[in-house]
Amino acid sequence: QVQLVESGGGLVQAGGSLRLSCAASGRTSRMFAMGWFRQAPGKGREFVARIGWRGGGGIYTDSVKGRFTISRDNAKITVYLQMNTLKVEDTAVYYCAADLGGGWGYWGQGTQVTVSS
Repeated sequence: QVQLVESGGGLVQAGGSLRLSCAASGRTSRMFAMGWFRQAPGKGREFVARIGWRGGGGIYTDSVKGRFTISRDNAKITVYLQMNTLKVEDTAVYYCAADLGGGWGYWGQGTQVTVSS
């Protein structure tokens, strides 16, 4: 099993930045893709970004392209989400997830990001 713990959420003004972190532990000897999802109040959970186990360029949902950057440090088994130029509509609970080959089977508890106008 893999455990994921997110951190770095908080309250920020529109136009500001935050960096989320997600540390993985447990059966992490197997390389796996990691990603970020978010859920705004009254809405379903949506995909934000994904990065393969080799790192490199990420895959992003259109609404965050050019503003968010996903990265990972395999030595620390940690994935990051750098969020710049934040908008009020980015307000959501952000979840980290891991895909060991069978889909997004592991999830963190979520961290709240609130962007004020």
